[in-house]
Amino acid sequence: MNDRAEHPQVRTCVEPERTALILIDVINDMQVDGESERFARDALDAAHRIKALKSQAKAACIPVIYANDNFGQWRSDFAGVIRHCTADDAPGKPVSELLHPEDDDYFVLKPRHSGFFGTTLQILLRHLDRDTLILAGFAADVCVLFTAHDAYMREFGLFVPCDCVASVDAEANERALTLMSRVVKADIRPSDELKFEAVSGGPPTGFS
Repeated sequence: MNDRAEHPQVRTCVEPERTALILIDVINDMQVDGESERFARDALDAAHRIKALKSQAKAACIPVIYANDNFGQWRSDFAGVIRHCTADDAPGKPVSELLHPEDDDYFVLKPRHSGFFGTTLQILLRHLDRDTLILAGFAADVCVLFTAHDAYMREFGLFVPCDCVASVDAEANERALTLMSRVVKADIRPSDELKFEAVSGGPPTGFS
């Protein structure tokens, strides 16, 4: 049974004043045994669409939050993670450079798969007064999926544009999108079907 309409946080359109864009592990070394080259290639295709989505979101004054793994760099901060993922020998360097954060973006470092687990993400979203999330990033079948599940449990409305995610395995990517649509009631329409109305006042201020 499809109970999408019964969930209290289902959204049928993007309302900028209540929405945040969460970029999950887009700063990424993409060191995957035997699959780094293909994963980096697929992710780069998605990254170009994520960049366009981010520009649309900013034009509509939607805050952008990077929810990023530390990739085992336990003595590092976000700047250190960026340096690690843009090193010359990192397969994910082109993606990480393309989606490099801007000065007015927010960020949280996550120790595990979900953007909510062990992070300040929920507190930040409360501070920003947001109850709807657009999720984009890598990998759809792991960190995006876990973040979507945790967001649903916290009654956030969800958009996961199908062309703004990628996974190591293409079939797993499609299964994850189907699961997010069916189970956590995410709207998975492509990013070019999400329209943001530009508003006055400029983007919110991020951490310095």
